[in-house]
Amino acid sequence: MSYGAKTYKNTSITTATPEQVLLMLYEAAIKSLKLAKTAMEKKNIPEKCKHIKKATDIITELASTLDHKKGAQVAEQLESLYSFCTTELLKANINNDVASIESVTKIMTTLYEGWVIAVEEVMKQKKAAKQA
Repeated sequence: MSYGAKTYKNTSITTATPEQVLLMLYEAAIKSLKLAKTAMEKKNIPEKCKHIKKATDIITELASTLDHKKGAQVAEQLESLYSFCTTELLKANINNDVASIESVTKIMTTLYEGWVIAVEEVMKQKKAAKQA
């Protein structure tokens, strides 16, 4: 990555709202999952491992930021999904199991799509509160 691209990426992350960072994490996880699947299909083991590790790290980070006090039921459900995803990724890595990668990609994409809608609603509410 060029210096300019790195600078832009760092600036994007440091100036992003928490909601935007959440979406960026999901996007990065989904991208890593797709790259892992491609690497697996090409039998490129080092690349597969690298991308599965990155996706697992992101999912672990998402799990560690869950707020069980504010949204206990939702946090518990997300924690279960994240745990399932990390287990599936371990299985995918060990067994070169494309179906496990696809399963996790589907889950993460569905969650991402839900968060996009939620973030849009939060942004609308923030904008309305500022105008009031």
